[in-house]
Amino acid sequence: MGENLAIQLFEGKKVRIAWNAEQEKYYFSVADIVEVLTEIVNPRDYIKKMLRRDPELKSKWGTICPPVEMLAPDGEQ
Repeated sequence: MGENLAIQLFEGKKVRIAWNAEQEKYYFSVADIVEVLTEIVNPRDYIKKMLRRDPELKSKWGTICPPVEMLAPDGEQ
């Protein structure tokens, strides 16, 4: 996938994005969006709890939120 990785600011907080030129689509980090909207300290735990509570969301997670490699805050992918 030909991607361009970048970081955008939303309300002063960093949100990682990836641009797929072939599909002409932007992909956003769900964890970053959850953190911005909920102001929660650990968005990954929040997402895990959502998936445990909603079996339908969990069953469709890979379809509605396809995994895309992005740089983590520590610089790793």
